[in-house]
This record gives sequence, structure tokens and C-alpha cells, in this order.
Amino acid sequence: MVNPRPHRSRGIRGAHETADDLADGLHLLRFTGALYCRAELSAPWGVEFPELDGYMMLPVVLAGRCVLEIDGERHTLEAGSAALITRGVTHRLLSTADAASRPLFDIPVERVTETFEHMRIDGGGDRTQIAYAAMKVDAPLASRLTDELPGLIRVDAWDDGEAGAFQSVLRMLAREAEGTQPGGEAVMTSLADVLVIQVLRWWLRTTELPATGWLTAVRDPQVGRALGRMHARPDHDWTLVELARQANMSRSAFAERFATLVGEPPMRYLAGWRLQQAHTELVRTADPIASISSRVGYTSEAAFSRAFKRHYSATPGEVRRSGALAGVEHGGRLRT
Repeated sequence: MVNPRPHRSRGIRGAHETADDLADGLHLLRFTGALYCRAELSAPWGVEFPELDGYMMLPVVLAGRCVLEIDGERHTLEAGSAALITRGVTHRLLSTADAASRPLFDIPVERVTETFEHMRIDGGGDRTQIAYAAMKVDAPLASRLTDELPGLIRVDAWDDGEAGAFQSVLRMLAREAEGTQPGGEAVMTSLADVLVIQVLRWWLRTTELPATGWLTAVRDPQVGRALGRMHARPDHDWTLVELARQANMSRSAFAERFATLVGEPPMRYLAGWRLQQAHTELVRTADPIASISSRVGYTSEAAFSRAFKRHYSATPGEVRRSGALAGVEHGGRLRT
């Protein structure tokens, strides 16, 4: 039911990205291999969702209400509410707290495309309409981001504070879910992606971050600017002096503040970022290893291969072959 073959790769970073975009860290997210579902449900009903490692899951209640059961707690979601499950843990959506549930993969669906489905459960009772997205987070620094997020982020209809932006997208999503217009599934999947970013931005705006940590660092006016430049231009021959200049700080003050916030020195972080970028490209593309090494700042493929093996305990070629094998093994529906 979940097809992990990347149907497209959507990055948040655009051609005209601003300093604010670079500072929030969300431009690093890439979503691939996703499932999108439009569910028409009438009580009683219940759906049990399996653990999907590396996925973010987003149920959005378009009409009616439901109960989300996750990590031993229950949350009521009304129409206009969304819940972002950031680590793909098992959870249940229920018509009422005492409703029985069925495993997701045991429920018949109408497959519209490889990644878009319609689900209908007719219990004869109150109607609920849900848009559901399960999106694989595929990015070099995605784990740093998700590790610092709570497991569940809820946005209720009355919590929207971005001039109605959340509710505007939600209304568009509801309109598409009600109709059968050509291309409706493409519109719904794009809107779901936008909603994930809006939920994360809402959380970042309304949450007091800890004194240290990666998210705190990327939102820091000085260190965050230097991090943004590293992320955007891994091929540049950065020096500590130049990075400090980007942060408008002295070299010693920048190095100390960076290490305090991020947990490692700037140049070690840069080396790791370059190798993480390369790992992603080795798995995602068929580009020559020499081209990839150049794009992440290495003038010598041999030096790149040595550094890569030290970091990952595997050569670039071994990682590329293992990625190709994973694509073959997961060519069909994901079952758990």
C-alpha cells in the first residue's frame, strides 16, 4: 500500500530562497516515496497504521471528527485540525475512543495512482472525511531535524496564526477531496506537502527552543547564517575565517559559539555535511562518483573516497550498489 519508489523529489528550497528560509532549516527536507489517501468514513470505524521508519505521517480532518491514539494517549481531532507524526510510529485513528480497528493493509482501497488512494468504510453512522499523507523524509540532515522535534505536533483550527494560511490550504484540500476533477490527486499531494511545512513552521514559531541544539543553531542569527551558507554551497572552499565573516563574528568567538550550539567544531560539521550530501547523491542518482565528489567540495576523487570510507565504513561504490539493491527489493508495495 505504501510504495517507497520515489515518484518525485520535492525540496523546500527554491530558486529565490531568503535568509529566513535558510535559517529555519526546513529547506533541507525532501519528501519521496509517499502515500496519499482520501478517506470517506462513517462510524463505527478504526484504522491501525503500522510503524514506518523514516516517514512523517499527516492526518488532516476535513469533516467530522476522530480520535488519534498514539503512544498510549488519545487526542480528539475536529474538522480543520491536523496532527503531524514526525517519526512514523504505530498509531490508530478511530471514530470513537472505544471503536475497534483494522490494520491499514487489511482494508480494501481504490488505487488512483501509485501513490494516491481512496478509502471508504461505511458503518452507517456519523461521517468523517480525512486526508492522510505518509511521506518519507529523504535528506542528509533530516535525522538532525526530526530528532529535535516532538513525536506529535497538533495544529487545531483555532491555532492558525499565519493570516489564515493553514486554513486556506485546508479549504483547498477539502474542495479537492470532495470532487473528482482531473488532476485532483496531484493537487492534493502538493497541498499535503505544503501543510507539513506549515505545521513545522507553526511549531517553530510557537515553541521555545532549548539553549543548545541543531535547531537552535540554524535559527541563531549569526551561526544560522554560516550554517545556511555551508548547506547551500558544500562545494565552496570554506575556511574558518570566511565562515566567521559570514556570521559577522571573530574567528574565535564564532568557533566557540558554533561548537556550543551544534556540538562539534565548524570544519568537522562541514566535512560531515559534505559526506552526507554525497551519500544521498550516491543512492539517489547515477551520476559518476567523480562528479559527486566535486560537487561536495573535493578536488580529488581518491581523497573523497578515503574520507567517505572513514565516515561510513564503506566505499562510495559499495553504498551505491547497496542503494540499487534496496530499490529492487522495495519495488512493490511496502508490507510490514
